[in-house]
Amino acid sequence: MLRIFQRFWLVNWAEQWQYRANLLMYLLYWLVSPVVYLSVWITIANSQGSVNGMSANDFVTYYLTLLIVDQLTSDITIHILAYKIQDGTLSGDLLRPVHPILVNTLVNNIAFKALTFMALIPIWVVLVLLFRPDYSAVSWQSVLLALPGVAMGFGISFLLGATITCLAFWTTRVYSISEFYYALAVLFSGQFVPLPLMPRVIQAAAQYLPFQMMRYVPIETILNRLPLETVLRDYAIGLAWLAVAWLLFRFVWREGVRRFSAVGA
Repeated sequence: MLRIFQRFWLVNWAEQWQYRANLLMYLLYWLVSPVVYLSVWITIANSQGSVNGMSANDFVTYYLTLLIVDQLTSDITIHILAYKIQDGTLSGDLLRPVHPILVNTLVNNIAFKALTFMALIPIWVVLVLLFRPDYSAVSWQSVLLALPGVAMGFGISFLLGATITCLAFWTTRVYSISEFYYALAVLFSGQFVPLPLMPRVIQAAAQYLPFQMMRYVPIETILNRLPLETVLRDYAIGLAWLAVAWLLFRFVWREGVRRFSAVGA
């Protein structure tokens, strides 16, 4: 099995290098919003001294860390697989002795992350030099503690993204569903605004939804702003959502493939 993953890695890594312009467009797309949010909140915090207890440096460290975490936990499955379901080319993937999503699409996601991360690092360094964040509260222990959260965040994002992509077996409007899902993720994950600045009802809902594990929890854990008991509680909720996402994906994939083969595609 390791050889299979290695072979798919080599193929997908080479494939990603063929679409360098597309890669830069995705990277710019991911960069623009957090940098705009950062600039706005810094201006507000500097004019008022702080915003709900968050200083200008708190916003700088939050959004710069968001750039890293977002790259690690994001998912592009719908852009890899949905069109294959819709035009029938998934048939070729189904003939292979490996799972089209849990092997090929997963490795494609990882290869894409590796390449975009290489391009992101120099840009991130330039942003650090421009905004001069104070990361003195971050420790190697907080970074290590955040690693399981990052892994869970990607796992949940990947499985939920794959589940939504599999809805293409039933509808051609899967991209619209994906956009609605993404809007929820932006709202409840702390990507648009740090969750402590959101209304209390949003904060309460986000605590029990899967989205905060994709951004907010790993970011705040890295920045050493969450008590250990809160981190462990959020990780327990994250593990529960990971299990739910896995079961949902298995069900939708099984039923979708059954439907796909039933029409002779």
